[in-house]
Amino acid sequence: MVKKADEKTLDLIINEMVEAVENSKDEIFHIGEESRKEYEKLQNELKEIKDRVVVVIEDGDDLDKRVRSSRIRLSEVSKHFKDYSEEDIRKIYNQTHEMQTELTMKQEQEKNLREKRDEIERRLQALEQTVDRAEGLAGKISVVLNYLNEDFKNVSEMIQDAQQKQEFGLKIIEAQEEERRRLSREMHDGPAQMLANILLRSELVDRTFRERSPEEAIKEMKSVRTMVRSSLYDVRRIIYDLRPMALDDLGLIPTIKKYLTNIEEHEEIKINFKHIGMDKRLHSKYEVALFRLAQESVQNAVKHAAASKIDVKLEIKNNLVLIVIKDNGKGFDINIKKENSFGLLGMKERVEMLDGKLTIRSEPSEGTSILIQIPLNEN
Repeated sequence: MVKKADEKTLDLIINEMVEAVENSKDEIFHIGEESRKEYEKLQNELKEIKDRVVVVIEDGDDLDKRVRSSRIRLSEVSKHFKDYSEEDIRKIYNQTHEMQTELTMKQEQEKNLREKRDEIERRLQALEQTVDRAEGLAGKISVVLNYLNEDFKNVSEMIQDAQQKQEFGLKIIEAQEEERRRLSREMHDGPAQMLANILLRSELVDRTFRERSPEEAIKEMKSVRTMVRSSLYDVRRIIYDLRPMALDDLGLIPTIKKYLTNIEEHEEIKINFKHIGMDKRLHSKYEVALFRLAQESVQNAVKHAAASKIDVKLEIKNNLVLIVIKDNGKGFDINIKKENSFGLLGMKERVEMLDGKLTIRSEPSEGTSILIQIPLNEN
């Protein structure tokens, strides 16, 4: 009875997770649609304003010609005022003054329309970024939903022991929530904050160009370019953590090389990579699993083992793939079960799903060695 109750509880939690993620996807889709509607509305408004600017400019140019002509006329009257009556002089003066006043109003109207046009263009840029980000997040959530629906639904069948199932399920939920918090923090503190700063700085560039000098505007643009480059790096890193696009485009070996190079540069740690055997594309399920296994092993060495050197060897044979990850970190006693060993448990589960074998050798102060063997059955 306890086992059945635990299974139902875990299934309920998983269903609630799926429902929460689906609701989040709907909300993001709604934000994207509202932003897109606002974008189209502003585009129409921008077109109307541009048309009005053209009309105001044409009217202003025509009025300016009339003002100049009237001033010339007034100047002639002033030179020969004896030939004109006081009424004629007053009439010409009033006409010139009225046209000058109207011209000033036209110029002010043109200025206001230009400022409004520039403001709408800035809002359009921000909305375009919002739409792009919403579409990107919706795609990522679709991947999460697919993972939840396909993999998490089978958790109850995979784990028979009630206590182990409950522990494993709760750890999965904790890991998912922690990953969401991490992604949320990274998006908020990194790209989102940077994009907001870029928008403000772009307005500053526009103001600097108009009110100061082109040289100062160019200096500000260089600063904005640096911010864009930094934001682009953060976005690419986040996307890479979710699923590196190079894995689909280039395959396992180039993707692992790129990943290890990034870790080596970012963490300032020495990583040696060696590839032996065949250089061929594998089935997607193998490439994804092997990359995640290598990624988890390296991350453990970096975060938990405090290693200064990591050796990664990948060997691809006709019917077998071998991965060996060795580090010179602090190691651990493999006979002692740790509370936060969820990463290793997840690795074991992934290897077992591919009918593979995971061997871990480690001792305190002696580093860690991980051997992964995955049989290939691509028929």
